[in-house]
Amino acid sequence: MSLMDWKKSVVYQIYPASFNDTTGNGKGDLRGIIEKLDYLDFLGVDYLWLTPIYESPFNDNGYDISNYYKVNEDFGTKEDFIDLLEQAHARNIKIMMDIVINHTSTEHPWFLESKKSRDNKYRDYYIWRDGQDGPPTNWESKFGGNAWAYDQETDQYYLHLFDITQADLNWENEEMKQDIYEMINYWLKLGVDGFRFDVINLISKDQYIDSPAIGKELYTDGPNVHQYLKELRANTFQDKDVMTVGEMSSTTIEECIKYTKPSRKELNSVFNFHHLKVDYPNGEKWAIMPYDFIELKRILMDWQVGIDQGNGWNAIFWCNHDQPRVVSRFGNDSTEPLRQKSAKMLAITLHCLKGTPYIYQGEEIGMTNPNFNSIDQYRDVESLNAYDIMLKEGKSNTEALNILKEKSRDNSRTPMQWSTNRHAGFTSGTPWIDVAENYKTINVAEAMKDEQSVLYTYKSLINLRHEHDILTCGSIEPLMINDESIFAYKRTYQDKELFCVANFSAEAVKSPYEVNDNNILIKNDEVIDDILEPYTAIVWVNEIKG
Repeated sequence: MSLMDWKKSVVYQIYPASFNDTTGNGKGDLRGIIEKLDYLDFLGVDYLWLTPIYESPFNDNGYDISNYYKVNEDFGTKEDFIDLLEQAHARNIKIMMDIVINHTSTEHPWFLESKKSRDNKYRDYYIWRDGQDGPPTNWESKFGGNAWAYDQETDQYYLHLFDITQADLNWENEEMKQDIYEMINYWLKLGVDGFRFDVINLISKDQYIDSPAIGKELYTDGPNVHQYLKELRANTFQDKDVMTVGEMSSTTIEECIKYTKPSRKELNSVFNFHHLKVDYPNGEKWAIMPYDFIELKRILMDWQVGIDQGNGWNAIFWCNHDQPRVVSRFGNDSTEPLRQKSAKMLAITLHCLKGTPYIYQGEEIGMTNPNFNSIDQYRDVESLNAYDIMLKEGKSNTEALNILKEKSRDNSRTPMQWSTNRHAGFTSGTPWIDVAENYKTINVAEAMKDEQSVLYTYKSLINLRHEHDILTCGSIEPLMINDESIFAYKRTYQDKELFCVANFSAEAVKSPYEVNDNNILIKNDEVIDDILEPYTAIVWVNEIKG
C-alpha cells in the first residue's frame, strides 16, 4: 500500500470484549469479529484496530499483558486470529494490533523473574529503585496514588505509571529491547498490517527525582524517546507495508511532528487527547462542567494547522475505549431526532478534517452513554478507584455516580448493540458489563433498514475519504474560531476549496458563507437561505477561479 493509500484509509476500532460473543460466556471473541466482517466490509472501513487480545489478568482491560505471544483464551486461539487475518484480508480489510510496550503485567514471566532477586537478568528489564523512608519519588500514578510499589522480598520499589499490576519496562536495557523487537516481528510474520502503540511517548524516563508537580514532566516525551522509536522501527516494521500510530500522553504539537514526519522514520501518525479535556474544570477529569466549545475548536484547529505545516500526520477521532460516547458528550442525546442529527453533525465535522479518521465501535450508529445507576454496574479500575476517592473526599454517592455517568471509561465499553434481541444480540449469555437500555432503538439492524440513519452518514463519509483527494491532501484553514455556535473550516487543494460548516447549538443560525447547492458533498439537513437549523452540518466544494 502506498503512503497515499494509508493516508486515505479509515480505521474502525474494536474493543473485542464488547463487540460480539459467539460462545455465550458474556465476553466478545475473535470468532465474533469474523462473524461481523461482512458488516464492516459494507461500512467500507480499511483497517480494524483491535484493543489488546493477549493473555492478561485483565486488571486494566487487557492493557496489562502477561504474555505477548499468546491470545487470551477468552477471545479464542492463535488459529482464530489467523483465520481473522485471512478472512479480513480477503475483504481488503487490514488488521492493526494494539501493543503495550511501556509496561507489562506483574504476572508477565519477565516480571516474575525480576522479583526473585536484585541480581538476575530480568531485574533490569524493569525500573527498580531504593527508597528512603518511603517511595523513591513523589510521582503519581495515572490511576491514583504513588507510582512506586514496594516489594518486601527484595526491599525495593518498582515503577508503575498506571495500575500497581502494570510494571514499567526499562528501555535503557538492550536485551529487553531486543525481546520487544522479536515479539513485534513475530506478529508481523503472522500477517499483521499495523500497530497502535499504547502510551508510547512515556517509554523514556528522565531522572528519578521528586517533581514539583506529579512527575509527568520527567517522563513525558523523555530524552531518548525518539531514539528508541527510530531503533524500534529499524528493527521491526521499517520498509514494510505497516501502518503505525502512537498514543501520546500529555504531548505537544512540536513533539508529534517529530514522531510522524516521514524523514525522521519513527511513526506514521499520532493520537493526542487535548481536545477531549475541554470538559475538565481546571484539568480535573472527575468533575462535571459543560464542554468549552470555543476551546474545543481552538485545540483541534491548532493541531490541524500545526501538524499540517510541520509535515506530520494526525489520527482524528471523537471516541475510543477510554472516552465517553461523543453524542452524549458534545452532541444531544435528549431525544431520538436530536441524537441522530447531532451524531451525524459530529461525524461530518470530524471526517472532513485532515488526518486518518478513527471510528469506535457503535459510534457509527450513534450509541450513547449507558447512564448506569449503581456502582455495581461499573467494571473499569480507574472508575472504581475514582469513586472510592470521591467518597473519601466527601462527595455523596449520588454526586459520585453522576460524575461517573459522564466521565467513566465504561461509557464506551458497554456491548455493541446489534439488534433488538436480548442483550442487543451481543451474547446469548450474561454480558460481562450491562448493555445500555436504549438498545431496542439504537442498534445495527434498525440502522441498516433506514438509509437516513447515522450509519449511512458514516458509510458516505468513508466513501468520500476514498474518492476525494482534497480530504487527504488539502491544507486547512480554521474559520470563525470565536463563534459560539458554528464550527467551520476550509480545505484547499489544487483548484478546489472545501467548506465544512456545522451548527453545534440547539438554535438556528445563519451561515456566514453562501452555500453552494450545486456541489454539496454531504449534509444532514436541508439548508434554506443559508440558515443552519440546530445540529446541522453541510460540506460543499467550490472551484477556485484564477
